[in-house]
Amino acid sequence: MTKLAGVDVLLYVKTGGTDASPTYTVLGGQSGATLNRTTHVVDVTSKDANGWAENVAGVNSWTLECNGFLIADDAAITFLEQAWIGRQQVKAEIRFPSGRKYDGNCIISDFPYEFPQDGAATFKLSLTGTGALTTVTGS
Repeated sequence: MTKLAGVDVLLYVKTGGTDASPTYTVLGGQSGATLNRTTHVVDVTSKDANGWAENVAGVNSWTLECNGFLIADDAAITFLEQAWIGRQQVKAEIRFPSGRKYDGNCIISDFPYEFPQDGAATFKLSLTGTGALTTVTGS
């Protein structure tokens, strides 16, 4: 079984095109990304559960978190900044070298820039999914 290097997994943002023929742009300068997938656990414990908690799966949710170095005039960062200002949903995609990908619509929930005196300018990005996270298997 082949191990996968994180450097080969990239976050892309839909920056144009149509639904039939979308244009995705890689987020420049990224150095880390995390795809979080969560199921809300609903407590359904009753008195006749013999002292044990009982739960059922509730709704699923997902988020994407990414950080990296700011690149001057990066098209994806510029697009995300305009989407954040306009409070618009964006479509994001995590792509693996095999062609496998996760994608979905999301809201930019956090988008700070950092400018340290003795370090590189960086960004952090938090995307909160709205609706299903879809998976496409690679070839």
